[in-house]
Order: sequence, then structure tokens, then C-alpha cells
Amino acid sequence: MAKPLKVDSQSWDQEVLKGTGLTLVDFWAVWCGPCQIIAPVVDELAQEYEGRLRVFKLNTDENPDVASRYQIMGIPTLLFFKDGKPIDKVVGAAAKKQFKDKIESHLAVK
Repeated sequence: MAKPLKVDSQSWDQEVLKGTGLTLVDFWAVWCGPCQIIAPVVDELAQEYEGRLRVFKLNTDENPDVASRYQIMGIPTLLFFKDGKPIDKVVGAAAKKQFKDKIESHLAVK
């Protein structure tokens, strides 16, 4: 069963920037209520799209350098990467359907 993988400053380049295909990174923090609300949705997306979408979680309190590099001003922010390049984002808690629609649209683009 796929689960989101933890990524940090040390593993960022290898896991995300050098990754191939579609990648979703959940920028979150322990104290963030909306982050806790969408956490189960992110877990479900990792399961549902296993093999087609790589899902990571990055704690912004522990890795502020990565968050600032991508100008993450509010959390949760879910950032989409395609072959290591940022292509889209969702800021704030959203419905699972909104995330799925974005994932499907990005998977449809070859």
C-alpha cells in the first residue's frame, strides 16, 4: 500500500528535482489545522495513483530553505512537479475532487 514519503532538504534534489513523471509534494506543518484535515486525502491519493504519481510530504518547519525556494507563503500548499520542474499548485485545504482533477489533467499531458 503506497503512502506519501517524507522528503527533506537533504533528499529534495534526488527525490523531487531528479524524479521523472508526475510528483506531488505536500508542504505542511504539525501545528497547521488545515494540513491535518487534508493529510488523509493525500494518503488516499498516494494509494489511488500508485505507480502513476509520486507523493511526498515536506515539513516546512524542519525545511524552511526548500519552502522559501518555492515561495511557499501559506500551508498547506501542494506543489506539482513534472520531470523535476514545478508546473502547478494548490494552496489551502481543498476537496479531494479538486486534487484529483489536477492530477488527472497532468497525467493526460504527455
